[in-house]
Amino acid sequence: MLATTAMTATLVVGTAATVAPQATADVGAAVVTITYSDARAGEFKDAVAQGVAVWNANVTSVRIQKAASGQRADVQVIADPGWPRATLGPVRPGGSGTVWYGREAVADGYNLVRIASHEFGHILGLPDIKPGPCSSLMSGSTGGVSCTNVNPNASERNRVQSIYANGFAPTATNTVVIG
Repeated sequence: MLATTAMTATLVVGTAATVAPQATADVGAAVVTITYSDARAGEFKDAVAQGVAVWNANVTSVRIQKAASGQRADVQVIADPGWPRATLGPVRPGGSGTVWYGREAVADGYNLVRIASHEFGHILGLPDIKPGPCSSLMSGSTGGVSCTNVNPNASERNRVQSIYANGFAPTATNTVVIG
């Protein structure tokens, strides 16, 4: 569902954080770095770090790193009781995005790292792909509770590579929240 400035969608999670081989980057291409804060991520800090590591291992045009103490973060990760959701990016350095790491999906049995990796996919500019197979990270909850795939597929990796190519990420005109 799409409202003027917000969209809600669902997300799915997997178990083991197996990381696919790192994508290759163009020689000399600028790398965009976006930062996140897990100060409000509660019990999900480790899963968030693993989800970020998945993206860092799969794409080379953008890096996600934890903000240093006292540094303004581009992305805030917040644990809450609802369904997981995130700002639909692409988030740029100096920008603003939020991942709400909802406990509802965790209680339903979805994989913690898949949730984090999926929601950071939204931060990087990827919408949900529903219905979709487990092999698609952005298929979210349609992959089912038993889906443990935490890695973006080739299409998802290529899209993020393209979005952040040459150090540039287009700015979205509206804030869109995807679950």
